[in-house]
Amino acid sequence: MRLSEAAAERIRGIIGKSERPIAGIRVGVQNGGCAGMSYTMECAEAFDPRDEIVDDKGVRLFIDPKAVLFLLGTEMDYRIDKFSSGFVFNNPNQTSACGCGESVAITPATQERDDTRADMGPA
Repeated sequence: MRLSEAAAERIRGIIGKSERPIAGIRVGVQNGGCAGMSYTMECAEAFDPRDEIVDDKGVRLFIDPKAVLFLLGTEMDYRIDKFSSGFVFNNPNQTSACGCGESVAITPATQERDDTRADMGPA
């Protein structure tokens, strides 16, 4: 997993304004929504030893171990348009999304697909 510069800048701003110490951002997926799954993000004060840790552009991400195969190759971006702003996940494992944009269908990466991404860096 990697961050766009816009996402990294926004996360650094959120962490910088926090009233409590933040060790990083925990990213995962959960079941739910009309398409089957949704992305999750939360500020984490500490990492779970089971987390996959990704350091990118001055930001530390803690990837939930249950989400690693769903997030391989994903870029997290932050977009601002005329009516909204928010984090967007550009995920090659995503097979569809609902119309409201709140949930997605994701196929976990297989070993074969993972091997083709070995030269792309960390999860």
